[in-house]
Amino acid sequence: MELTVATMVVFTSVLLLRWEKRMKNIFVAAGSLALLLSSPFAVSAQGVPRGAAQGAAEGNAVAGPVGGVVGGVVGGVTGGVKGLLGLDQRPRFHEYVGRQHHTSYSYRDSIGVGTVLPGGEVTYYDVPQEYGVRDYRYAVINGQTVLVDPRTNRIVEILD
Repeated sequence: MELTVATMVVFTSVLLLRWEKRMKNIFVAAGSLALLLSSPFAVSAQGVPRGAAQGAAEGNAVAGPVGGVVGGVVGGVTGGVKGLLGLDQRPRFHEYVGRQHHTSYSYRDSIGVGTVLPGGEVTYYDVPQEYGVRDYRYAVINGQTVLVDPRTNRIVEILD
């Protein structure tokens, strides 16, 4: 079988296109891996929404649209694991609550995330703006500081 110059050019072009596609896939995978490894640090003070937004932005910058999707998912999960208040904010917030000297509400059962507190009986306090937690309030229940969704009276995070 005799190869013509045209056949060799087509064959070479096909190989280069396949190689280019593989390199793009490798680049996206490498960028996604870098994002996965760096996301826990990048969103250390973030909750789910901000963690997802920041992860998507960083992923898009590193690996394009696919990296944005991966970054959004990883950032959201990481932000969710670390809660609404970031790990680095918790000690400061705990000190802040201690300085306020709020009385603790005595709840007869054990509390946990998802517990619905009795409406009208528990006093909710605003979270200072510097902590970036909007739409939630805090309360002191059985000596523990909790974040509460005031619309549903549901505990969304226990901070102690």
